[in-house]
Amino acid sequence: MQKILTSAVLAVFLGAAPTYAGLVKCGGGFQTFTSAMKTEAVGRGHAKETVEAFFASVRQDNATLKADRSQGIFQRPFVDFSRRLISNDRMSRGKSMIKKYASVYNEMEQKYGVSRGVLTAFWAFETDYGAVQGDFNTLNSLMTLSHDCRRPELFQPQVFAALELFERGSFNPKTSKGAWAGEIGMVQMLPGDIIEAGVDADGNGTVDLRTSPADALLSGANMLRRLGWRAGEPWLQEVNVPQNLDWSKTGLDTTASVADWAKLGVTPRHGSFGSQDLQASVLLPQGRKGPAFIAYPNFNVYFEWNKSFVYVTTAAYFATRLEGAPVYNAGNPDPAFSDQQMKALQNKLAARGYDVGKVDGILGAKTRAAVQKEQVRLGLPADAWPTAQLLKAL
Repeated sequence: MQKILTSAVLAVFLGAAPTYAGLVKCGGGFQTFTSAMKTEAVGRGHAKETVEAFFASVRQDNATLKADRSQGIFQRPFVDFSRRLISNDRMSRGKSMIKKYASVYNEMEQKYGVSRGVLTAFWAFETDYGAVQGDFNTLNSLMTLSHDCRRPELFQPQVFAALELFERGSFNPKTSKGAWAGEIGMVQMLPGDIIEAGVDADGNGTVDLRTSPADALLSGANMLRRLGWRAGEPWLQEVNVPQNLDWSKTGLDTTASVADWAKLGVTPRHGSFGSQDLQASVLLPQGRKGPAFIAYPNFNVYFEWNKSFVYVTTAAYFATRLEGAPVYNAGNPDPAFSDQQMKALQNKLAARGYDVGKVDGILGAKTRAAVQKEQVRLGLPADAWPTAQLLKAL
């Protein structure tokens, strides 16, 4: 499966303003924009001849724009989304990969403190263990998205990072391919991430994320560590929650010690809790009637990799499955909203002054927070899961 997937990482930037200090002005004619990017590159100290060679073949890619605007997969609720992504085949192959590359995983855990299930889950979801890495020309995609005025502050720096890789001899602007959003390799890293966190794990003198599992896994782990991953700590664990729990205390905005959650009746469904002193949140992806998890500090690092709540929760859960956790208890949650219902809800919340981001039909973090506040105000169970009762009350 191609990184449906990396694109979610970008959702937080939707609706960005068209100009930013220190960036090339977006929009207008693509050739004019390309000329401005060349001028900026030379101004940053790159040789004119190198810049001309780098940009010589660049073209605007309408397929990239189409992919950027087609992200309906993230409208699916957690149970549906996770069941679609976590197939028996993907689980079986993941365990085989962990066994096959045991020495690589051992080195990864020793050096970076990132558990093997975590990177294996990313490897599975991002590229189906390297099988589908994307066939978009990377420079064309990055330039197209840099020219587009939705998120130039994210993509323009990646163009200049790709230029630096080109100068190092590790990026070909004509032939380098990957996901539509510019990510490269088995775990789909942007050029800037490769520069900052790339690891030549197999010792052949180059960082090759496309064909070297060792390079890809250790580079991904290094990136997570740089993003704040805490070595040797858990990230997500399924729990049982009492029916008299104060639901307004659930969600990622509220943390308490594991010991305090235990006092409130939260218990692990499998195994034992991490350190009693760890701060954690109780997560209800589909409300109080659905699956329940306790999210440790490392869970928040996932959002530095990808901004989609449903993707992050699924990736973190799959990592626990790869390391022996049982299938979650799906419960019997209230029905998920349709696209039309979710947009109606977002419009009503926005009319009440809440920042829900773009009205896109996706139950993201901002919409969840607004739902929970309105549930509290209306005296409804404040589990952040929208229901027909809530929509009617609004």
